[in-house]
Amino acid sequence: MKRLITICIALTLSLSLTQAFTSISLAAELSNDDCVKCHTQPPADIAAQGGAHKTEVTCLECHEGHPPAVRDNIPACNSCHSDKAHYELKKCLSCHSNPHTPLVLHLAKDITGPCLTCHQEQGTQLQENKSFHTTMACTACHQQHAQVPQCVNCHTPHNNTMVQADCGKCHQAHKPLVIVYNDATPSKSCGACHDEAFNQLSASASKHRALSCAACHKEKHKMVPACQDCHSIPHSAGMMKKFPTCGECHNTAHDLNL
Repeated sequence: MKRLITICIALTLSLSLTQAFTSISLAAELSNDDCVKCHTQPPADIAAQGGAHKTEVTCLECHEGHPPAVRDNIPACNSCHSDKAHYELKKCLSCHSNPHTPLVLHLAKDITGPCLTCHQEQGTQLQENKSFHTTMACTACHQQHAQVPQCVNCHTPHNNTMVQADCGKCHQAHKPLVIVYNDATPSKSCGACHDEAFNQLSASASKHRALSCAACHKEKHKMVPACQDCHSIPHSAGMMKKFPTCGECHNTAHDLNL
């Protein structure tokens, strides 16, 4: 009889304790202010470099619940990030190593595919305008995310007065052989590649010497103007018929035979 009474008392106490803990757990709902009491570093990271994780979501919107009540409260990235090719990539944390600073990326070596899921325009330019740059991995140049390296880190400047800002006046990194320039482009920049023509023109005694390369070679790189564009038809019809090509007498525009 005593044993039965003891068992009844134990069951009653157990039920009471269960009800008490249930009441406590229901009453003790977490707030975002509670998180920082134990987890000091993640809130600090988010405050410093959280991006949209700072402005668009709160701790409890990502971490639904807390152990032991919720065993796994670390969400998968694609539970929020979807509908873009980049979000289909695996192993998000290989680059986004800290989800609380999502735009601080640590890039692996020799990767291109993951980069192009966001930077599609640059990938298209590289493929449509083949150059040595087309064969390189994105991270060969961009060793840190959003880092734009200086051309002169790899390429010797055309002349000793050139600085990084000058490179972009003619070249774009993702289509470097598509060269554009304006009338103010100095001839010595052209002469770095076209040295024979530049040296001949520099030594010439003709009026052409006073002209810049861009004054004649307008519109696009490798454009060769006709002499008549500036000189009209300077000789009689009979002479032009006998010598239809100006260069037969005058050699080249850079080295006129005077």
